[in-house]
Amino acid sequence: MSFLTKTPTHNNPVLVEVCVDSVESSRAAFEAGAGRLEVCASLAVGGGTTPSQGLVKAIQSLFPRTPLMVMIRPRVGDFVYSEDDLDVMKFDIRNFKTMGIKGFVFGVLTEIGDIDVHRTASLVQEALPLEVTFHRAFDMSNDLEAALLAIQEIKGITRILTSGGKPKAPDGASTLRNLVKLSKSVIIMPGSGINNETIDIILPILPLNLPREIHMSGGGWSDGRSEVDPKAGMGMGASEEHAADVWKTYKHSIELVRNRIDFLENNDA
Repeated sequence: MSFLTKTPTHNNPVLVEVCVDSVESSRAAFEAGAGRLEVCASLAVGGGTTPSQGLVKAIQSLFPRTPLMVMIRPRVGDFVYSEDDLDVMKFDIRNFKTMGIKGFVFGVLTEIGDIDVHRTASLVQEALPLEVTFHRAFDMSNDLEAALLAIQEIKGITRILTSGGKPKAPDGASTLRNLVKLSKSVIIMPGSGINNETIDIILPILPLNLPREIHMSGGGWSDGRSEVDPKAGMGMGASEEHAADVWKTYKHSIELVRNRIDFLENNDA
């Protein structure tokens, strides 16, 4: 039985954002009921980087009414960026702004692990009036409460994507709950490790006075299309184990979460 045909009776419905790095994954997320897509490149390598304009355009052409948030991250690794890195990020923001997207996803830290307010604010100024998500660089900061206060001082940041400082959001539930209470204007959007078995932990944490949103990938490794085994040690894949595999979003994984949310919301009303 599917609950996708039900209309949740809660007056603040939960939006499911899905991160994708291919047209195939975007189609799976859309068909499963995702309310918004975060578009990245190479999700399985360090959490994703800036996608190509071609990928964004292709997704828009297929799903023109689906809001797209575009990752702005010039490389994997830490979130301490040089001036050259920032120039690249600003150039990408200016180009993507002309494409009719919903907004951007980025974050900058200082060398000592604090929010780099000045550099983040400079990117926000480039992004405005579009939405901005401060991504999980937040979870790499030294003090999450201090990080939240710093981000709230930067006018123009819409939300924070966070796992509560833990590898998986369910394990950071107590911290997430505290962040939701502390946040005055910025949406706290839990992400990482959310699936149909853990959404029951996350759902009660979401704020009642701000939009309720969760973030997930619903992804995993899938066999590539090549009929020949990859040559060992060539370094062409994410790892030797997944040298010829492709990361993709699974429609069923998103459906299970969307259905579970709708079931809980309808039965709680």
